[in-house]
Amino acid sequence: MSHANAALTPNHRLRIGRLVIDDGAPVSQAAKLFQVSWPTAKRWADRYAALRAALDRPVRASDLEDKSSRPDQSPTRTQQPLVRKIVHLRWRKRLGPVQIAGRLNMPASTVYAVLKRCRLNRLSHVDRRTGEVIRRYEHPYPGSLIHVDVKKLGNIPDGGGWRFVGRQQGNRNRIATPGKPRSKSYEPSMGTAYVHTVIDDHSRVAYAEVHDDERKETAAAVLKRAVAWFASRGVRVERVLSDNGSCYMSHFWKQTCHDLGIAPKRTRPYRPQTNGKIERFHRTLADGWAFSRHYPSESARRNALRGWLHHYNHHRPHTATGKLPPITRMINLSGQYT
Repeated sequence: MSHANAALTPNHRLRIGRLVIDDGAPVSQAAKLFQVSWPTAKRWADRYAALRAALDRPVRASDLEDKSSRPDQSPTRTQQPLVRKIVHLRWRKRLGPVQIAGRLNMPASTVYAVLKRCRLNRLSHVDRRTGEVIRRYEHPYPGSLIHVDVKKLGNIPDGGGWRFVGRQQGNRNRIATPGKPRSKSYEPSMGTAYVHTVIDDHSRVAYAEVHDDERKETAAAVLKRAVAWFASRGVRVERVLSDNGSCYMSHFWKQTCHDLGIAPKRTRPYRPQTNGKIERFHRTLADGWAFSRHYPSESARRNALRGWLHHYNHHRPHTATGKLPPITRMINLSGQYT
């Protein structure tokens, strides 16, 4: 690939060489035809002649691409032991280029160049808890692994919650909402909505239900319906990954997985990054559905979940699937774009 300011592409350089060397045209004629200076046309004609004499095959356009300006040797490049020290301070201490430069008595610009070369210039490339480089994984086909988790949301009072109507009006709406128990301070308790979410590791296709609890029976029932939902779309679930919540550690959950022919897996304790795909989906769920607009009641928000899931699966571009909707990774599906 030629550089941005090159007067000629490799194909035109080849045409100049053939015109001058093979056809015997004057260099001035080639320069006028391709609208470049005489020295430029002469340089590529000479390059073509040298390559034709050196190669035992016809000269190709790729042979006339710009050569790298990088030197064969870089004696002043940062030595490898020092690079390891810089990387160690970045990983373990999460220090910036200026702090690392102060500890190692070297210019901050050199430290930044080393961090950029090692792809550690941004802390988003490094795990926040351990300092290790983030290791990403993706299962090879739909159904190989699904992630399950529960997202807890406060119920919305009739008339709307404080996020959209303000604290004062939100408190009035809570008091006016009928059928809610009172706390010790005599304030109404709106309760919690438990969103049981399921997401396919390969395709990022999501399934979700809202319930009033996160008991083992509820979680197992959601898993059964999710497996049936995926099966109706031609996907057989093989494994399920969950955190160490009580509903997922129960014998009832293990028995349900066994009856469905699914291998249950759990994340390492205090390590939510292992289940990071569904944790990231929860953020998308909150931004796109739970807190996206004003809902006059909790039932209105729950009724909107199905429509948002359809938009997420069938129409919303996803960066992990090549900016295409997740459903495009589910092969052999009929009516997947409806």
